[in-house]
Amino acid sequence: MPNKRQQTHSDFRTRRLAAYNPAIAILYAKLDMKAAKPVFAIRYALRPAKPEAHLYEVSCRIEHPDPAGQRLALPAWIPGSYLIRDFARHIVSISAEAGGAPVALTRIDKHTWQAAATNGKQALTLNYTVYAWDLSVRGAHLDPTHAFFNGTSVFLRVVGQEEAPCLIDLQPPKGKPYSGWRVATALTPAHKEKQAAEPHGFGLYAAASYDELIDHPVEMGTFTLTSFTACGVPHEIAITGRHDCTDNALKRLTADLKKICEWQIRFFGEPAPMKKYVFLVTTVGEGYGGLEHRASTALLCSRDDLPYAGMTGLPERYRTFLGLCSHEYFHTWNVKRIKPAAFTPYNLDRENYTTLLWAFEGFTSYYDDLALLRSGVISEKDWLELTAKTIDNVLRAPGRLKQSLADSSFDAWSKYYRPDENTPNAVVSYYAKGALVALALDLTLRAGTAGRRSGHISLDEVMRALWQRHGQTGLGVGDDDIRKVAEALSGLRLKRFFNEAVNGTRDLPLEKLLKPFGITLRREAASNTPSLGVKTVTDGSDLKLSVVYADGAAQHAGLSAGDVLVAIDGIRITPASFERQLGRHRAGDTVELLAFRRDELMRFSVSLTAAATDTTQLKTGAAGNALRKQWLGKS
Repeated sequence: MPNKRQQTHSDFRTRRLAAYNPAIAILYAKLDMKAAKPVFAIRYALRPAKPEAHLYEVSCRIEHPDPAGQRLALPAWIPGSYLIRDFARHIVSISAEAGGAPVALTRIDKHTWQAAATNGKQALTLNYTVYAWDLSVRGAHLDPTHAFFNGTSVFLRVVGQEEAPCLIDLQPPKGKPYSGWRVATALTPAHKEKQAAEPHGFGLYAAASYDELIDHPVEMGTFTLTSFTACGVPHEIAITGRHDCTDNALKRLTADLKKICEWQIRFFGEPAPMKKYVFLVTTVGEGYGGLEHRASTALLCSRDDLPYAGMTGLPERYRTFLGLCSHEYFHTWNVKRIKPAAFTPYNLDRENYTTLLWAFEGFTSYYDDLALLRSGVISEKDWLELTAKTIDNVLRAPGRLKQSLADSSFDAWSKYYRPDENTPNAVVSYYAKGALVALALDLTLRAGTAGRRSGHISLDEVMRALWQRHGQTGLGVGDDDIRKVAEALSGLRLKRFFNEAVNGTRDLPLEKLLKPFGITLRREAASNTPSLGVKTVTDGSDLKLSVVYADGAAQHAGLSAGDVLVAIDGIRITPASFERQLGRHRAGDTVELLAFRRDELMRFSVSLTAAATDTTQLKTGAAGNALRKQWLGKS
């Protein structure tokens, strides 16, 4: 007989399916959830049919379609990347059949189809082709070198049967050039099926529900594969693309990731919430990004970010890559299982608004580098440098004074993921400032509870409490729950802190908060060069303004983003000479600047301002050593 937890899950699934299709509910009611072979109500097959044309062929067989007409939909977005992406636009062709006869499909909206009514006694099969040419962590990509996809890009959702178990047949491309291809994914092989996939092989895989199905990206090809074990859990790293991370370099990578992963597992408490974890890494000339999943992550990096033979020390690019891995791995707990209430469950048809991304992305951004330090991968000096850069990133953007973190989280769908030339002036990053709020809250809790006989309270205890109360129960986190947990654990009154840090736009008092820990914060100008108040990019041999900062010299003079700088006081500007030419002037000088706006040459009289105090220095002293060691020491 199934145990209580299994029986509860079975009853829930039976009730949900019964409301939609009584025939399926009867099947589940007869199952022994502990011993019986799974009944796969939904069966998918996927094959990279034409790699040279970037086309996947996919089929979806529904054993018990709605007799009144089955609806199917492709997600409009992918969890973790908060922008409507309309993946259905990549479906090139689609058709349906039942019992060997065609079934009419009607388009309901941009990502939903409805099959014509059937007698409900025959399986309904959808056959469709998906175009895949998005080399990112959030979509699908296919060419003769490899295949990668997220389930949100290729697997239609059977509306009303989201809780039904799924069987997935992953098939290789046809032809001798693909004979060496294999599979990397955290999907579980369908062990009770005759054609169950072998490790890294093609064949049958299983998912307990549609939500689980789309949370396991898949890589196919001739990737480099290495592995390690962290706290008893097997971890794999599959690297796709040209790279020179081989032999000893791979050993360095696995050794560093093992330290990071073990620290994070022990931070939240063993056992880990997954039985296997996979890092899917795609290397390119220049690229950076990651997307979290429940038992894996998809990563995009520059090939120079990976370790290489003969590498010594910890180069900055490799350190950045380890920080990316640490960030996505921490999401295994914080956002994949500890979720905002707005994400329980996800609505894949539209935006899911929450004011809490500052905690789920920001707190993760705080702990990603802290995990590198506490696990022994980087030094305290390295960590202080990384933290100083985060402070700089926040304080250099005028948008921090206009938008609160709560609003930034809510507006992610329309602002953060759709940046333009004015974004730095109007938007605050819930990643970067969220990390500083985590830092400020951690310091506030530690200083406010230091010296207690019962022990100090920190953000660590808050995160573990959130894991126990929300992550392990599936209960969504409400807008005020983090404050309530922090207050309950610490006994401190934190309403004012959260109002100012999360709902306000004032800068955080980091200098004051760091002082008891023996860390001094000093802001200074990076150079003596007068400021134009702009950010530039090189466009061929031209120097173009990409950002004109609010209330800076350039904005006051009428310059705009997109303008191409031509000359200062009659002397031609080049990308190489720009800073040197500005450096020959002093703050308060007025210069004539020529620039092209579109195809029109324009003149601007610019009064230069003093160099911005935009660089942070964090230094440690003898004071506060005990508190700092408690905070930053290995654990």
